[in-house]
Amino acid sequence: MGRYALAWLVMLLVAVANGVVRDFTYGRWLPASPAQQVSTLGAAVLLGAVIGWVARRWPFASARQAWRVGLAWVAATVAFEFLFFHYGAGHPWDELWANYDLSRGRLWPLLLLWLAVAPYLFYRLNRRRCTSVPDS
Repeated sequence: MGRYALAWLVMLLVAVANGVVRDFTYGRWLPASPAQQVSTLGAAVLLGAVIGWVARRWPFASARQAWRVGLAWVAATVAFEFLFFHYGAGHPWDELWANYDLSRGRLWPLLLLWLAVAPYLFYRLNRRRCTSVPDS
């Protein structure tokens, strides 16, 4: 699991960089909600690339392991979000909870769902790729 913890740290850096790009570019021109949506979709693509690389570099041993890793990444992400942004950055709890409101256009829960499911999807994709290669 140590490799996957390291991968989560890489994903954290990617997510922070994604937020910095939003804040210093299109986030200045777009209203807050569309900027958050674009940022979340961009994060899904970027994190998918990282997860795909991780799944190829350190293949999951089983579907169960892929699900455990994905759920661990979600737990670490939510813990980081609430602990850092509340205690470190001083954001109020209600502001943090607002990020989970799909009815207000917040896509954050969908990104967390992607973090949970993506390892399993890449596990299945890698297995299919390995079994479809003809023997020489």
